[in-house]
Amino acid sequence: MSVYEIPIAALDGSPDLLKSQQGHATLMVNVASKCGLTPQYDGLERIHEKYAPKGFSVVGFPCNQFLGQEPGTADEIKEFCSTTYGVTFPLSEKIEVNGDDKHPLYAHLEDVADAEGHTGDIRWNFEKFLVSADGKVLVRFAPQVEPEAPEVITAIEAALPG
Repeated sequence: MSVYEIPIAALDGSPDLLKSQQGHATLMVNVASKCGLTPQYDGLERIHEKYAPKGFSVVGFPCNQFLGQEPGTADEIKEFCSTTYGVTFPLSEKIEVNGDDKHPLYAHLEDVADAEGHTGDIRWNFEKFLVSADGKVLVRFAPQVEPEAPEVITAIEAALPG
């Protein structure tokens, strides 16, 4: 099954955010506004802008499950991301990535291992999953791995469509 078929609303409430990503390589990241890793928004935006013309997108999934570090409403999240970090990549509705109310997308993503062999529950904000243009989960990066780290850039460039 392609992850792009999993229904999830955009931050503004419009349906089927992931359908618009079909045909693009996509870096899916659970994000938060009040985390020590929040400055990663800068790198995420830079790679989004650099590779968007080549069929790539970042998609952020706001989540408040890690020490309440994403407490904002949809409007507050949008305002913070756009004014503080100039975010132009799509954001989803606020979701849960672990536990009984885990979004089905994350139930699908979490089976992929990162470089340390970790699968299963998301460990912290800014865990990253690279998905191919046809919706296959290719690789997982730990939260501390910067968006512009060589291993992330190499994986993105290899996943670009065409």
